[in-house]
Amino acid sequence: MTSIEQMVFTRTHRVSLDSARFGHGADAGATQVRQLDAVLMSAGFKLSTDLVRAMSALDPSYVIDKAVEVIAWARELAGAHVRHNPYFIDFPRNVPDTLEFWAGCLRDAVLVGAGVRSGIAVSLSGRAQFFVDLLSLPAYGRYQHTYAEMLEHHAELEPLLSDRMTLVHLGGSAADEAAVLYSELAGSAVPLSGTELDMLRVLAEACIGMPARPDIKVRENRAVINAVRVRAGVEPEVTVVTDVLRLAAELCGTDVTLTTPPKVISLPRVQRGALMRALQAVANEHGLGDVMQRPEPWKRLGERVHPHEFGQYPAAQLVFAAARGEYPARSLASHVEGAFRSGNTLAAARWMPPGMLWRSADRVLRSVSPSDVTSLMRYFEATAPDVAGRVLLGTRQHLMNRVRPSAISRVFANRRGRAWVAADSRAPLDEGLVRELNGIIDAEVLRRVPEADLLVIDPAILGAALPLSNKATAEGLGVWPRGSVIPLGEGDTLRFFTYWKQRSERTDFDLSALFTDEQFGSAEHVSYTRLHGGFAVHSGDIVEAADGATEFIDVSLGGFGRGYIVPQVYVFAGEGFSKVEENFFGFMTRFGEQRGAPFEARTVRMKSVLDGDGRTAMPLAFYRGEDGKVYAKWLHLYLKGQMAGLGGYRIEENKVTTQLLARSIMQYDYLRVAYIAEAMKRRAGQVLDVKDALTAHEGQKVTFLGIEQTDNVLAGADVVSLASLARLVPA
Repeated sequence: MTSIEQMVFTRTHRVSLDSARFGHGADAGATQVRQLDAVLMSAGFKLSTDLVRAMSALDPSYVIDKAVEVIAWARELAGAHVRHNPYFIDFPRNVPDTLEFWAGCLRDAVLVGAGVRSGIAVSLSGRAQFFVDLLSLPAYGRYQHTYAEMLEHHAELEPLLSDRMTLVHLGGSAADEAAVLYSELAGSAVPLSGTELDMLRVLAEACIGMPARPDIKVRENRAVINAVRVRAGVEPEVTVVTDVLRLAAELCGTDVTLTTPPKVISLPRVQRGALMRALQAVANEHGLGDVMQRPEPWKRLGERVHPHEFGQYPAAQLVFAAARGEYPARSLASHVEGAFRSGNTLAAARWMPPGMLWRSADRVLRSVSPSDVTSLMRYFEATAPDVAGRVLLGTRQHLMNRVRPSAISRVFANRRGRAWVAADSRAPLDEGLVRELNGIIDAEVLRRVPEADLLVIDPAILGAALPLSNKATAEGLGVWPRGSVIPLGEGDTLRFFTYWKQRSERTDFDLSALFTDEQFGSAEHVSYTRLHGGFAVHSGDIVEAADGATEFIDVSLGGFGRGYIVPQVYVFAGEGFSKVEENFFGFMTRFGEQRGAPFEARTVRMKSVLDGDGRTAMPLAFYRGEDGKVYAKWLHLYLKGQMAGLGGYRIEENKVTTQLLARSIMQYDYLRVAYIAEAMKRRAGQVLDVKDALTAHEGQKVTFLGIEQTDNVLAGADVVSLASLARLVPA
């Protein structure tokens, strides 16, 4: 089980030290610290100046123990905690032609005498036809060499200054770091990913005694924390009846997001009583309308809670009566739809709560009559202060994609990253109305962003998309929010990798890459069925992973012109992304003269777990910009996928779907950090580029905005980094 200290390190790259182990002299542990730094650098990490200084004053034995922990955390973060062995021992050199390789496997099986278990059918009428089950060939898809033998075939990596080097910083006490991370996650203005929710569950248990609780804005977070409170005998904090349903789901260990119907189990009487008291406090006519949006889960909950045992809570009992249809309750949505059907858009808008109104802005703007425009805009302006910041920003992002004639498709993605595309048949929005509504949003966002005496900005972060939801974004190293666009950086080779380890059944993941032209046509690919593809080469197919397996694809950027590269991971057979014991995807950049093994941690630019809903993962895409540089755009998408006739999922059957989805998502424009940064600049006393902010500014309120905290960040600055970009979304 991941410790809280490792959670803090994974998210913030900060290390807590035991203050009781100080006082052994300024250089007592200096030798051990230098050794730790050297080992970390081989994995692409380096101790900050403050951490070197602090650890050097510690007891050497304690430094060694802490070094073992930190090295393990860093290697796992970069994906270097497992052995990455390609099928072809010399990869990327000496990879054979696909058909040549298959023929060799068949020849070895038949002529050498290894035997073929099944899958060959021969017809001698006319000409011989062979139907070969590749899995039946002993040499196919299973390692023919050890990891140590593979390393002997590769020269040592030549480190370059352009290799990734992630700083590891000095943190506060373990308790303080846990409290800070708990407050950040619990008070997040955007929904958390599954991994983050799991972190919140652990931290809420550890921090239940905190004197000041964070302001909880996301209802899933509230449910997680309320469940911890209820189990500890403390009353939950709820504001609407759906909060109670989420709390019940969390207590039952099921889907707190309510995306899927929660599986309700029997609960102890004390917890059932807490649920009934919470319902009694918030059940009203409006709340009963909310019940009608999810009547079946409420019925199931009623069967387990036994509301008849709690006659002292009559309002709470009405909730279950409404779900059963025994008490009249009309949902708010029915009032809104009635107004729309009657053609009274302004009345429909006034029926909606502020959040619902702003989420429905597209429909409202398309439906409003010219005579009601002024009144409608006044209503939008009046309700803006009551709307969550992520809803306002989400509306602005949506609207800026509705005035471009090139937007012919709609991209949908659920909370688990499952994506699909549909034709956009909506009427275009009036540019004047969009401009006016965007002005209201801009004014409200400017009012909410915090003030700072000094704002220090690293321009490299400005291309990040604002994380309006983290639900489909996995934790990892160098992971950016969906829609972020960043330059790839230095290197003449782009290398993708995917690792998986099956849990209980044979599992075959397949790494593939699609290459399209600028119009997303004439698609070529590299996969286990096509090991070579112009400027790309595949490392070979692995078909089982009891001890773990890795597949690679090398792309020579010198041969990549205009167009797009879309790496994908297919679950060909066996356990899905969330079912295997472990899996992750990532990419590296390096220069050819660096040599090295197929996997070198310090060249890893990004690594994250695949945990979405589907059999095909599309983590990101690459393209060459007008300036000649190669850029990455983060997708974090999963497709259901089309199964091949041979019973698995392959890129060949999914080219058209992938091209359509990639084209739609690449054309979609996301609201970026640059937008919030402009508002922050207007509220700051002074703004500096990170390279100019090297001197201390005593007594000033300093905010640093960048990819990660650097050694020259001003002491005491409020750091907003890639891992905490959600803090930029106004509450």
